[in-house]
Amino acid sequence: MSEVALPAATEARRPVTGLWLLIVAIAISLAAYAMAGLGLKGRTPRDFVVYGLVFTGAFVAGWLVVRWAAPRADPVLYPTATVLAGLGIAMLYRIMVARGESTIAREQAMWLLVGLAAFCLTLWLVRDDRQLNAYTYTLGLIGVVLLLLPVVPGIGREINGARLWAQVGPFSFQPAEFGKIFIVVFLASYLTDKQELLAAGSGRFGLPRAKDLGPLLLAWGASLAVLFLERDMGASLLFFGVFVVMLWIASGRAAYLWLGLVMFAAGAWFGYLAFAHVQARVDTWLYALDPDKVTGLGYFQLAQGWFAMATGGIVGTGLGQGSPTLIPYVGSDFIFAAFGEELGMIGAVALLLLYLILIARGLRIAMERQDTFGKLLATGLTTIFALQTFAIVAGVTRLIPLTGVPLPLVSYGGSSRVATFIMLALLIRVSSGPMERVHG
Repeated sequence: MSEVALPAATEARRPVTGLWLLIVAIAISLAAYAMAGLGLKGRTPRDFVVYGLVFTGAFVAGWLVVRWAAPRADPVLYPTATVLAGLGIAMLYRIMVARGESTIAREQAMWLLVGLAAFCLTLWLVRDDRQLNAYTYTLGLIGVVLLLLPVVPGIGREINGARLWAQVGPFSFQPAEFGKIFIVVFLASYLTDKQELLAAGSGRFGLPRAKDLGPLLLAWGASLAVLFLERDMGASLLFFGVFVVMLWIASGRAAYLWLGLVMFAAGAWFGYLAFAHVQARVDTWLYALDPDKVTGLGYFQLAQGWFAMATGGIVGTGLGQGSPTLIPYVGSDFIFAAFGEELGMIGAVALLLLYLILIARGLRIAMERQDTFGKLLATGLTTIFALQTFAIVAGVTRLIPLTGVPLPLVSYGGSSRVATFIMLALLIRVSSGPMERVHG
């Protein structure tokens, strides 16, 4: 099928629009870094010039790679990711320096550069997103292996009660962060092949044949089982949500959404009855402000997050002038509360708007693609961004129990940062459209 053709004038303006947006994004990022230093110590950070040159050079280099490798790409995605990453580094710098852990702030800046390198490498390697469609089961197998890695004796590591880490030689990382990318590509490819069967259905209730759903259910069940073993409810919610949304888009049958809700409710109830850590999460969610429990670790961090956001009010205390370090795990699970305290409700809403822009552009890309694989791949990647943002923000604001997933591009974590840049590169690749082939 042919792509939806953009007006020539619109396509010609894309590089200029993207460049101006990138300049604004870099300016906001550097201003945030400078303000964090001013708020903390009354002066700009000592490494501000070096940081500014490296940050600007790295993101401009990334933009040039986009222009070279995906010239028709969406002009908004990359600048939006730039400002999110810049705000994240500014807040992590502010938190880590206040705690006397400036080396961790530099480490996170280094992971930002590694993520950008992975972003460029992905765009270089994947010259046409449809080439991924040729490796359906290979990519699915890699995804499952990555999910299983943390439970393998001798490789997996348990930290803070969750078995999410793998140690291979001197390298330590979270395999599930990369596994989710392979799972999304696998689902996009598999559902493309089975689209007609899934849409048509059979039997009295119009459901697909069991053998057509078998590999999907096996992948979902294996992922869910491993994630229960790893005690990671956030990732479990993420994978199941992506599975249901992609199935719905592929089949066009809303019945899959209802079936997914029933399966989710059943799984959540089973998880609550079977696992103590799930019961603890729910109890913390319900009784975080109970005077008899508020000093407990789980309850304490949720309550402190609420107090921090309440302290920020409408306009916030100012970057570097609040007390977000009173919140345990503020750099990872509660960084949104830190923004709420120091930038206020206005700053927190602005942060959410940036994610909404990212998600809206992703969904637009999915709508513009006419081929099923590109549509499903864009939908899956965007759904990960959306669900991950919802899970952490809703957890901090007590809409749902805490899930422990990182806020994309902002929270502490090297694996998450690198994996998110790879997903961004794939989404940009999809937005550029299939490669035009020259016929002799």
